[in-house]
Amino acid sequence: MNELAGTDEAERRDEGDPLRPRRRRLRRKKLTPEQREHKRRRIRRRGRRAYIRSVYSLPSLATLGNAICGFAAIYVSGLDFNTATTDAWTHFFVQYHFLAAAYLIFIAMLFDALDGRLARFARHTTDFGGQLDSLADVVSFGVAPAILGLQVFHDFTAEYFHSQLPPVFTRTVWAIAALYVSCAAIRLARFNVSNEHGEQHHFSFLGLPSPGAAAVVAGWVLIQQDLLGTSEHATFIPHGALYNVSAVFVLLLPLITLGAGLLMVSAIRYPHLVNRYLRGRRSIGSLLVVLVIALLLVVVHRYTIGFGTLVYMLWGPLGWATARMRRKTGVAVAPSTRPG
Repeated sequence: MNELAGTDEAERRDEGDPLRPRRRRLRRKKLTPEQREHKRRRIRRRGRRAYIRSVYSLPSLATLGNAICGFAAIYVSGLDFNTATTDAWTHFFVQYHFLAAAYLIFIAMLFDALDGRLARFARHTTDFGGQLDSLADVVSFGVAPAILGLQVFHDFTAEYFHSQLPPVFTRTVWAIAALYVSCAAIRLARFNVSNEHGEQHHFSFLGLPSPGAAAVVAGWVLIQQDLLGTSEHATFIPHGALYNVSAVFVLLLPLITLGAGLLMVSAIRYPHLVNRYLRGRRSIGSLLVVLVIALLLVVVHRYTIGFGTLVYMLWGPLGWATARMRRKTGVAVAPSTRPG
C-alpha cells in the first residue's frame, strides 16, 4: 500500500508539471564531458547576465550626474565677487566662476558619453533612458552654455564699456541666448523621435550635436578667460593688448552662440569622431594626429579645446559647401564630355 501511495503521489506531481518526468530522466542520465562543459558555460553565462542586470542603474546615475553638472555650471556662473563666505570651496568658485562653469559643462559631457556606453554594455537601452538623457542635455548643453555666455558678455562689457552699450544691443544678445536654448530643445526632441538604439546607428549626426555646440561656447569662454587673467603671457605680450584681444573674443561670443544654435537644427551631417575615426584599425598617420592633439592638450589645453571645437563646428558647413561645389562642377563638365 505504501508503494502504491507513493506512486500515486509522484503521478500527481508529474501531472502538475509536465516537464518533471523529463527532468527526472535527465538527472538519471550520465553526462558526457562535453555536456558537462556545455552546462558549466551555460551557468557562467547566466552569472554574467545577472552581473549585467545589477548595473542597470548606472546609466541613469551617469545621466543624473550630467544634469547636476549642468545645474552647477548655471549656479557657479552667477556667482560674483561680492559674495561673502567662509567656505574655501565657495571662495574658489567665486574667484574662478566662469572657468569653473565652463569646466563643469565639459564634465557633463563626460557623464553624457559615459551613460550611453554603460547602457550598451549592460544591454539595457530603453526609451526611459533616452528621454532622461535628453532632459539632462537640455539643462547641461542648452541652458547652461547660454547663461554662461550671457554672464561673460554682461560682466565684461559692463567693465570694458562702462555699461555704455545701447539697450538694443544687450537685448539682442539675450535674444541670441534664448534662440540657442530653443534650438537645443528642438534638436534634442528631433533626436528622440529619430533615434535608433545600437552603436551602428551613431556614426554621424543630423545637425550639430548639442554637446558639440555647448563645447564651442564653453571652449570660447576658456580662451577668453585665459587671455584675461593669465600672467604667463605678460612676459612677452603687454597686458593691455591681451585685454583688448579678450574684448574681441567677448564681442564674437554672441555670433559663435548664434551659429552653434542654428547649426543644431540644420540638416548638415556631422561625423561621430570616436565611432568613425578612432575605432578599428587606423593608419600611423591617424595615430600621429591623435598623439599631437593629446600633446597640445597637455601644453595649451584651453586653446586646443576652444579652437578644436570651433573647427568641428565649421566642419559641417565647409564640408556641405565643398560637396555642393563639386556637384555643380560635375554638372557643368558633364555635357562637354559627352561624345558627338
